[in-house]
Amino acid sequence: MSDTTRHDVPATALALALVEWADPRAVRMRAEMDAEMSVRYADLGGTSGMSETVRAALAVDPASVRHTVLALAADGTPVGHLALRAIDGAWEVKRVVVAAAARGRGTGRALMTEAERLARAAGVTRMVLQTGDRQPDAEALYLALGWTRIPTYPPYDTALPQSRCFAKDL
Repeated sequence: MSDTTRHDVPATALALALVEWADPRAVRMRAEMDAEMSVRYADLGGTSGMSETVRAALAVDPASVRHTVLALAADGTPVGHLALRAIDGAWEVKRVVVAAAARGRGTGRALMTEAERLARAAGVTRMVLQTGDRQPDAEALYLALGWTRIPTYPPYDTALPQSRCFAKDL
């Protein structure tokens, strides 16, 4: 997949780019997410204290990734990230992160809207995602975008009982 920037988003706001999972900008955004989640879940061991079961549940096999999307500020700085992977006939939204300085400006909404657009274009009819109980900002976004809370699905149901899962039929 090549780096393709969508220009139908106003340049003053942000641009969305499809990139490879291994794109260094995407890797940095995921590292920023890991650092933040380590703080939010510090009493559970953070990211460094995760069990192998939890690590396996959260792991993303790059071969399963259909798309990786970056949100870029007008100067090209990455300010958001998400990935989409196939799972049990649906597409799962993974690793949604918006840089702290870019929050509250519609970046998460733009990323999720793009994820839905990509899924529809591929003929996908259902999307799912998992988040944690200490991410009320993420939960609020998903609910505002019409996602519905669903029972926690495998492997999160046993590995991460504090998970909150959502789905959206397209």
